[in-house]
Amino acid sequence: MESDSSHGCWSSGKVTVILGAQWGDEGKGKLVDLVATEANLVCRCQGGNNAGHTVVVGEKKYDFHLLPSGVVHQNCISVIGNGVVIHIQDMLDEIQKNIDKGLTNFENRLLISSRAHIVFDFHQKADGMQEEKRGSELIGTTKKGIGPTYSSKATRNGIRMCDLIADFASFEDKYRKLVKDFQNRFPNLEISVEEDLKKYKEYAEKLRPMVCDTTQYLHKRLSEKNTRVLVEGANALLLDIDFGTYPMVTSSNCCTGGVCTGLGIPPNKVGNVYGVVKAYTTRVGKGCFPTELDNELGLFIQKTGAEFGVTTGRPRRCGWLDIVMLKYSHMINGFSAIAITKLDILDELEEVKIGVNYKKNGKILTDFPACQEDFANIEVEYVTMPGWKSSTIMSRKFDELPINAQNYIRTIEALMGVAVKWIGVGQARDSIIKVF
Repeated sequence: MESDSSHGCWSSGKVTVILGAQWGDEGKGKLVDLVATEANLVCRCQGGNNAGHTVVVGEKKYDFHLLPSGVVHQNCISVIGNGVVIHIQDMLDEIQKNIDKGLTNFENRLLISSRAHIVFDFHQKADGMQEEKRGSELIGTTKKGIGPTYSSKATRNGIRMCDLIADFASFEDKYRKLVKDFQNRFPNLEISVEEDLKKYKEYAEKLRPMVCDTTQYLHKRLSEKNTRVLVEGANALLLDIDFGTYPMVTSSNCCTGGVCTGLGIPPNKVGNVYGVVKAYTTRVGKGCFPTELDNELGLFIQKTGAEFGVTTGRPRRCGWLDIVMLKYSHMINGFSAIAITKLDILDELEEVKIGVNYKKNGKILTDFPACQEDFANIEVEYVTMPGWKSSTIMSRKFDELPINAQNYIRTIEALMGVAVKWIGVGQARDSIIKVF
């Protein structure tokens, strides 16, 4: 595949994709920030503000939930695609928060798909009410209204950005009908309809300049010579509604296929797909976790890695790297290469382990389990390697890493059958090793 960049990330007329390969929180924002320095457009294709991507630039730390992480680059257009669900006030708050940190000119750099669905306050309230009813069977939703909004989309009574900015009388009629539907389903749901309509009329005027047919726009830009389009996935493969560890998943497709449906581009327009892999495994909330370290070592990794959710603040469960999961993720996403993040968090360990097989009843499983129940009584077969017991934070070349850290990376490459292209060794923008 021919590339128009010395870094090999770009292919003419195609989008470059960055996706999470585990249960999210892999550090996608940092890689997006790095690659976006060469991009003309950075796009979000799915999810909502249940995502949380962190970018550190100098002394400033940016947290993005709805905005593409590439928005930190002033020469880059940010696109929120049709597959994203948008809580408007949260998006405006996020814009203002980043303006306060020095980012400017959002009106001319942010495009929002006219086909993107709107998350209303009552979607968020219903999300919390549904989770509360589950009792001990919690899914672990962020209560941002993502699931109920995709549900409205699937039942064909959702409301889109085009409805908001076109004819407000029509929007009002659709809104009242959707409210009635939710109040029938949730009798205790309080909704201030008249106040909301006044608010959305103001939103319509504010957002109208940013809303457009982003699919047409993307195809036009992809036809132009040397246009570089980066797609930033939210969440991760194991949270995908179809391929994740259902039902403890999100409500959208977080895989490569979600790029096509979430932006309106055909598969032949997808170029390089890069998976982001944390050097260990983390998960927020309940659900299966074969390589989990439910002990002091897990707590050490959690504390050292500051493993607390960007969106919810919830602590993340921690465990060893899981190659079975990563090979499954690669099978579905077709990674061109991967980035390993947070290698430095393992610097102090005497030894590191990699889960290489799942075993049940003494037999190695050949398929990745589909049901939560299938994970019960699974045993993990590990490869144990010596730790490197020295800091990797100042390393900027692969051969500057301790030899045992190099061996850890090469073992991951060999087991996955995918090349490692980047290695993260700290929070800062420049704390990354490019492996070429």
